[in-house]
Amino acid sequence: MKLLVTGATGKFGTKVVEMLLKTVPASQLAVSVRNPEKAEELRARGVEVRQGDFDHPETLDAAFAGVDRLLLVSADGDNETRIRQHANAVAAAERASVAFIAYTSLANAKESKNLFAPTHQFTEEAILKTGIPYSFLRNNWYLENEISSIQGVLAGSPWVTSAGAGKVGWALQQDYAEAAAAVLSGDGHENTIYELSGKVSTQEEIAAALGSVLGKEVSVQQVDDAAYAEIMQDAGVPDFVIPILVEIQKSIRVGSLDVESNDFEKLLGRPATPINEALSQIVKEITQNK
Repeated sequence: MKLLVTGATGKFGTKVVEMLLKTVPASQLAVSVRNPEKAEELRARGVEVRQGDFDHPETLDAAFAGVDRLLLVSADGDNETRIRQHANAVAAAERASVAFIAYTSLANAKESKNLFAPTHQFTEEAILKTGIPYSFLRNNWYLENEISSIQGVLAGSPWVTSAGAGKVGWALQQDYAEAAAAVLSGDGHENTIYELSGKVSTQEEIAAALGSVLGKEVSVQQVDDAAYAEIMQDAGVPDFVIPILVEIQKSIRVGSLDVESNDFEKLLGRPATPINEALSQIVKEITQNK
């Protein structure tokens, strides 16, 4: 049985591989990475490192050869780029006769109005069309996505948002990675969809939880999108990033991440790490890395 993880040198992929190595012999594990030099440590531990680039489909045939179970970690970039790359990856998996595909998707992907939803809608549909047994891991939102907001609060700023009363099912990347590893290495996950979400919270609720962790009151500054963009610009956020951040706020505002389920418990035997504990971990990492 050969398992393969794509994007294995990224932050998420690295966590998945570390979880797999706790339960799966390294000899059964392969990774597909654009730059094999970045995966030398994994090679030294007995993991098979293969070169695979979603922009160069010819590399994927060798990367996916002989693979039984594939974890397709969604790529970075705009929707157009990711759709093209994911199309290449799914087609290569089909050519390689991969027996199972797990894919890191997005909360409520099929109906979602989230700005990133088109990529995941396309990819889920592409996988379905192959007829290959699948599991869609519909990840809600990484708590790590809020690191810049947390850093702002640590520096004395309020929690700034234009997301209104929209709720988010934040969870640690580690929780999502453990769930992905469980599905890739476990049995009985064929043709499943898992909505992976922490307890949904508003911006006020996450700010209150952060305040509890820090032992101080964290004020929330609710603004409109234009003011949010201006505040981000003043904070030194690159111009090309600001429209994406504004769209994320809009996506939250319209409820695209207000999806709660107990699927973490199904896969891990426990719910997502409680928000206060998760925030404590992130605050500790930020302060240690200063």
